[in-house]
Amino acid sequence: MMNKIKIKEIYKEKFKKFIKFNQSYFEKDRPIVSDSEFDKLKKELLELAKKYPFLKKINDLDKIVGSKPSGKFQKVKHAKPMLSLSNAFEKEDMLDFKKKIQNFLNISTEIELSSEPKIDGISASLRYEKGKLIYGLSRGDGIFGENITSNLLTIREIPKILKNPPEIIEIRGEVYIGKQDFEKLKDKFANPRNAAGGSLRQKNSSETAKIPLKFFAYGIGEIKNHFFKNQSDLLKELKNWGFSVNSYCKIINSIDGVEENHSEIERLRSELDYDVDGIVYKVNNFNFQDRLGSTSNSPRWAIAYKFSSVKASSKIRNISVQVGRTGAITPVAKIDPVTVGGVVVSNATLHNEDEINRKDIRIGDTVMVQRAGDVIPQVLSVDKSKRDKNSKKFIFPDKCLCGYPTKKEVNLSTKKTDAVRRCTRGYECEFTAREKLKHIVSKDAFDIEGLGKKVIDNFWSLKFIRTPADIFDLNYTKLEALDGWGELSINNLKNAIENSRKIVLDRFIYSIGIRHIGQENAKILGAFFKTSKKFSELFNHKKRKDILKNLHDLDGIGETQAKSIEDFFSNQKNSTNIQSLMSELNIEEFKKINTKGKLSNKNLMFTGGFERMSRSEAKAIAEENGAKILGSVSKKLDHLIIGNSKPTKKKIEKAKQLKIDLMTEKKWYELLNR
Repeated sequence: MMNKIKIKEIYKEKFKKFIKFNQSYFEKDRPIVSDSEFDKLKKELLELAKKYPFLKKINDLDKIVGSKPSGKFQKVKHAKPMLSLSNAFEKEDMLDFKKKIQNFLNISTEIELSSEPKIDGISASLRYEKGKLIYGLSRGDGIFGENITSNLLTIREIPKILKNPPEIIEIRGEVYIGKQDFEKLKDKFANPRNAAGGSLRQKNSSETAKIPLKFFAYGIGEIKNHFFKNQSDLLKELKNWGFSVNSYCKIINSIDGVEENHSEIERLRSELDYDVDGIVYKVNNFNFQDRLGSTSNSPRWAIAYKFSSVKASSKIRNISVQVGRTGAITPVAKIDPVTVGGVVVSNATLHNEDEINRKDIRIGDTVMVQRAGDVIPQVLSVDKSKRDKNSKKFIFPDKCLCGYPTKKEVNLSTKKTDAVRRCTRGYECEFTAREKLKHIVSKDAFDIEGLGKKVIDNFWSLKFIRTPADIFDLNYTKLEALDGWGELSINNLKNAIENSRKIVLDRFIYSIGIRHIGQENAKILGAFFKTSKKFSELFNHKKRKDILKNLHDLDGIGETQAKSIEDFFSNQKNSTNIQSLMSELNIEEFKKINTKGKLSNKNLMFTGGFERMSRSEAKAIAEENGAKILGSVSKKLDHLIIGNSKPTKKKIEKAKQLKIDLMTEKKWYELLNR
């Protein structure tokens, strides 16, 4: 499996680059790269986030869904966010998708799925009130879209009036250009998707009207005074209202059916008059969809099953290693440039030492390279028949680039040795320290626009920035002597840095880059500490011991996370750097999202299986109502909710001893009015 640390590093590097290109393209109308390169990078980011679910825990992906609304159009907030989708790439991913749904819903029967080809176009949302089209929005960043109503009205497949509609309904779909129509435009645009996006960005709708845009409707956002039982019923109604609905939509009742359908559409791919890059599978039942809900950026009830990636053969010229922000040592193959899926690739990840040994990868080997999920280049296999008889086995370095010995840690949960070698010096290692700085300034951390990867590398080499606190004590006068730094860019950077001094506690915790502490863990810790003053007690060895004991009570913070926190703050340089950083900041108290819920300020714990919902769903409902979920029975617990199926007796007995309220499954449903 791909090294998670490496995936995070690649993701963050691409994200920063995307923000820069995005601002130039949409806000300044002065693109610094070609449309094709911009769209390629944007797609790579979306694919990466969908391919690796753990990225959802470290980033608010809503912020990178689509494009940041430009200044050319009015910004309008979507009534319901336009979320992106998780990705599947093989049958096992779909089996996992099905299993997660069944576990969450606490059912064992087959899940009926609605299958719809995934059009590679531009998403849009149409709002109708009493049957009349009020406005149409681009996806934007998923939360806010651009009001592009006049441009959308040029599309014939979009009706202006609906017959017998609900009082309010948002129709969502994909704007695209057919392959045949694109032939007449290919001198002006890189590809059909780029042509559709460029046309919808036209300020003058009369220019948009000259482009043969089309629209497939596939779903809904907000809806009032109407009820559909399932997705297939909705698609029929959309067709009755005059929308175009993809003719290849169908209902699938098994994983074997999913595979057959996936193969069939992939075979037809080249014959279709529109670009498709996979198939979207949605839980057909709307009641199930409502229960499953969404994570911060994607629905639990839908997934995009991507088509196979393109592969190519190349030769390894060298193997080097890179150091990540958590000290992970990642090997990278330098290969002869080769085009893979339309992109020229010259580097490919080798994952880790174990992967190199397992595949016996050597310098000089002819290898098969694949872009995983059409995004990350990786070495798939070695053609040993073409290997030089004098080639030597690659010996993985046992030292970091800083010269310090690396080690493989033992996973506390599985008791297995980690496949990744790490440098454990933290900020004492200059290579790790530099990568930590890149994380701190990234979008989901301090979000300092203007401090991208290349800028950090440059400022590091010039010794402008070596610690996090240096960011807030930057000598702007020195920047004036550097190429590319004029008065405007310096002032923009200064303002971005000053604005970032104010940060919420949980975001700060995520920003400092403690291993195993992603965004979700940081929120749990933020709710636990509440204030930066309390968080600062981690710098004190004696107080830290007591804090770590209490952290075990939190659901989501286990032994692995607690040890990682201990290791981080035990390193004197780590502690010194973070204390210096905190002195530069205004860290706001953590605020609960729901302070008026039925369970606000209550500590809950669940034990045993539930008849009508899974424990995962029960926990999600409790948190939505303001509760904190604990991981162990203690005096802090307010209620222990006991499921009817095999509850843990020890937990119940301990709760009784501590006189904690015991709530039956029946009482739990009564509390929820279910």
